[in-house]
Amino acid sequence: MRFSFLSAFPPYRGGIAQFSAALVRELRKDHEVAAFTFIRQYPDLLFPGTSQYDTGTTDSIGAHRVLDSINPLSWKRTPRRMLESKPDVAVLRYWMPFFAPAMGKVAAHLQGEGVKVITIVDNALPHEPHFYDKPLTRWYLRKNDGFIAMTEAVEKDIIALCPPAKVKLMPHPLYDHFGTPMIQASARQRLGLPSDARVLLFFGLIRDYKGLDLLIDAFGKLDERYHLVIAGEPYGDFGAYQQQIDASPRRDHIHLHTRFIADVEVPAFFGAADAVVLPYKSATQSGITAIAYHFGIPVIATDVGGLKEALNNGRTGILVPEVSASAVEAGIRQFFDRDPSVLRANIEALREELSWKHFAKGLVEFARTL
Repeated sequence: MRFSFLSAFPPYRGGIAQFSAALVRELRKDHEVAAFTFIRQYPDLLFPGTSQYDTGTTDSIGAHRVLDSINPLSWKRTPRRMLESKPDVAVLRYWMPFFAPAMGKVAAHLQGEGVKVITIVDNALPHEPHFYDKPLTRWYLRKNDGFIAMTEAVEKDIIALCPPAKVKLMPHPLYDHFGTPMIQASARQRLGLPSDARVLLFFGLIRDYKGLDLLIDAFGKLDERYHLVIAGEPYGDFGAYQQQIDASPRRDHIHLHTRFIADVEVPAFFGAADAVVLPYKSATQSGITAIAYHFGIPVIATDVGGLKEALNNGRTGILVPEVSASAVEAGIRQFFDRDPSVLRANIEALREELSWKHFAKGLVEFARTL
């Protein structure tokens, strides 16, 4: 089968790019796949981080840079380039309504040329909503033949916005490009953490909906055995979090790495952790769980969006039943009262189901049904 795949790809930063690159590599084992990406993903004025690029990455799949998200001329040029490889199927990624006009025009052109269009939908609706989200997303969804969703929450959103939609539900595969796990003692030494501490990790982009404020409050109620590592780039002002940290009775046990974390550093952060904490206020799914499980690390997460599915109803971590600092604190205590080896064994048992091979096979089978 021949595929044209349009998405963010490295050297663009983030889980979307990493996911798409991993899937293309897997598909190329048995199929022809041409990859296409952005000339410009976001205008600099709209991008909240320090850079859209990971200049240190060596993860290249040879994606052609063709699409400018705000230049309509490229919206016509992109599908013409994608058609040059004579695809049977076009795979697109959709994660926010900002891309609906550009991606929708591309999808409509491809459909008009008889190409099946499948979109992998990370978020049908954004975590931070706007009045235009639903109409833009609804318009985009109608330009597709089928969809891949990774949680029931996203599947429900797609069907609510586009009732005739054909949706295949498949869980997020494990990221496997970070290398082997790092020995905990070595990882903690590298990060300046006590070898006998109870280490919690908050990892990834720091955004309001991710509930870091709840975790900082919860952490302040724990005892001296606990250490919290916050690793990731703030998207927005970190000032309010810093005030919380400065006022916390456990401020000396909070370790800040508030910057972009390169892939080569990731094994140390996860190797040092006993558990990853996702105190999210809203969610669809989280790519952080896919990194944690790659390293065999259990997750403590609030029961919002698709996180219950990601934690396999509590088989691979602790589900916090409500979104509050006190509930997060209780979840952390519950984790350390249990035998983590049971959670780790359950994570290990999921490796085949959460492999890129399994995901790619499911995508191909779904494409054949359309």
